[in-house]
Amino acid sequence: MALYVVATPIGNLNDMSKRAIETLEKCDLILAEDTRQTVKLLNYFNIKGKMKSYHKFNESKVVDEIIEKLRKGMDIALVSDAGTPCISDPGYVLVKKAREEEIEVLGVPGCSAVIDALSISGLDTTSFTFYGFVPTENKQKKELFDEIKESKVKTKVLYESPKRILKLLEELNEQMPGCAVCVCTELTKLHEKAYFGEIGDVLKRMKADSNAEKGEYVVIIENDVIIKEDDEVTLEAKLLNEVIINECSIKEAIDILNKKEKGISKKDIYNASLNLKKYINK
Repeated sequence: MALYVVATPIGNLNDMSKRAIETLEKCDLILAEDTRQTVKLLNYFNIKGKMKSYHKFNESKVVDEIIEKLRKGMDIALVSDAGTPCISDPGYVLVKKAREEEIEVLGVPGCSAVIDALSISGLDTTSFTFYGFVPTENKQKKELFDEIKESKVKTKVLYESPKRILKLLEELNEQMPGCAVCVCTELTKLHEKAYFGEIGDVLKRMKADSNAEKGEYVVIIENDVIIKEDDEVTLEAKLLNEVIINECSIKEAIDILNKKEKGISKKDIYNASLNLKKYINK
């Protein structure tokens, strides 16, 4: 008996692995997020499997029933509509319960929109944080933006729906002006597209694209830690922040800060640079 977590194509059916096909063929039961979607996949590969609905609205209710089937020796496969289950898709509740019951859980890896988008983004993939879908509630969204801005991890990944993508980019442009982004849609499909560049430029290009509000989006953001702008942050600290972020000299940082800080005199910024040099040269 085993629970198989099976990744399925996110668009192009030719991405279905041989092992995934063999696993679905041999399993006694296939748990599908939407049986209407999964049956198309099964029919394409001529897989004659018994299905049962397993989605976010019923997973807590049916998990015990599924665990009991596993205990009786059944092999069960878990699939989502597309990509890897449990990654912003149902499955966590069942996998956790199976682990607690010491039932074997095996992954059948394959497609994941997060990994696919990262691999083609041209942004820093040394490390990244995945936040899933952007909250629709304003308070939660603000908390997310604050976390993104203050995170020490340079690269962040979000999911967003086509109807909200332009609003999200407008908000990102306000919150993190100048950050680099790669916005991917229709991954592995016929009309796959990726917008790469500075956030403001990408926003302009997407607003000019009549097809922009189609397809699910993966949004990758690359930015450095932003110091909170409050009264406790000194000009010296702001200058040092520019030196670190832009990997530039203090002189260059003075020019950058002069352009950013409209309400502060050039003289004050210059004096702050002299103070900063005293500490650096100690």
